[in-house]
Formats: sequence, structure tokens, C-alpha cells
Amino acid sequence: MLYVVGFGCGNREGMTFAAYDAIERSDLVIGYSTYIDLIRQIFPDKPTAETGMRKERERVAAALAEAQTKTVALVCSGDPELYGMAGLALEMQPDYPDVEIEIVAGVSAAFSGGAILGAPLTHDLAVISLSDLLTPAEKIARRLRSAAEGDFVIVLYNPSSKHRPEHLKKACEILLSCRPPETVCGIVRNIGRAEQSSRILTLGELRDTAVDMFTTVYIGNSETVALNGKMVTPRGYRNG
Repeated sequence: MLYVVGFGCGNREGMTFAAYDAIERSDLVIGYSTYIDLIRQIFPDKPTAETGMRKERERVAAALAEAQTKTVALVCSGDPELYGMAGLALEMQPDYPDVEIEIVAGVSAAFSGGAILGAPLTHDLAVISLSDLLTPAEKIARRLRSAAEGDFVIVLYNPSSKHRPEHLKKACEILLSCRPPETVCGIVRNIGRAEQSSRILTLGELRDTAVDMFTTVYIGNSETVALNGKMVTPRGYRNG
């Protein structure tokens, strides 16, 4: 049996009961090394195995192989369907026909971080990763432009890293071609962890703001406002 588990932001409070129960029932927990470090804080006695960055196929193959004889939890931060291992596990399942897979939903960074900022995601939204490891940069740029033109609230994952520090700046320049620099934005770093921090700022300010891979970025739509220190996107009930 293989559970593909989204464990939320990384602390016990941000984990669903279903995610906790799946990990607790498992004989082995497998995941990216950073995620395993977080899991060990909650399940210190649970046997674990880990792989590093860019070892996703190896990680999933190991989980499926182990799940032929035991119950395994393949863990992902946030939700396993959103940039997680759920899809890859199902794609590779035919090579392990005896393994049953259950996907266990989790709270994505988009929503847990949004709650910290206030209520930025009350209306239609687009979630876009700026990582070009699996998606061509040209396609990312096209998606950014389309989301901006459609006036979606936009959530950016993987906004920057030491190998691609200019990705967020380039994304902001694309967005600024469609939206004013006063557009309300927000950033949250280390959601649910001891080093958690957040800030509300404008799109013009965001363009020159340094962030890292542990940061989730929010770009408001044309109606998003900063209200009493919170980022708020109106749902439009006043127009009903």
C-alpha cells in the first residue's frame, strides 16, 4: 500500500487528520530530504528514507518498490497534486501492478500562506511555478502574461533560487506590462515554521525584492486592497 501524502506546511498544526493517520499507519516514510527532516520532528521513531533535489523518479520508484511488501507514505509538502508526487506515482504505478495507491490531500502553501496575509484568494486565481527545470521559460512567461491579462490573483511558487535569482524580477516585469505598479502583493516565507515572516507590498516594490525557494508570492488582481494590515481580494458580494 502506498499513501502519497500532502503534509501541509510542515508543522503538526498544519497537517490534516487524514495525513497524520496515513503517516502513522505507514511502516516507512519516503521523501525529499528537507521534508523528511520536518517529518522526523513529528514522528521521531518512524523509519524513513530520503533523496535529494531532482531525484523525483528515483524517490517514487523506491516508494512503489517498498510498497509491494509494506505500507509506505510518500510525503510531499503542501498538497501532493500541486507540484507534488501524486501524478508521477500514478504514472509509474503500471510497473508495480500489485501496489494500491491512495492520494491524501494536504493544505497547499497558496492557502496556508494566504491565511497569514489575510484573504488574497477570495476570487479566481492562477498558481504558477517560476521553476524552469521542467517547464520552458517561454511557456512560463506566456502563462504569466495570460493570467495578468485575465485579471486573476496570481500565486507564484519557486520564485527564486541561488541558481536563478532573477526569475521573480523577470516575472514582475512581465506582470507590470499588464498591471500598474501599485497592484497590492504579498510574500510569505517559511510558512508555519519558526522563521515565518510576511510582508504586504506593491508590485513595483516586489520587482526589486529578494526572495528564496521558501517564499510564496501573491500578486493581487485589480480589486485587491491592503485593508487594516491585511491583503484582501473582494469576492464581489456587494454587487449581488
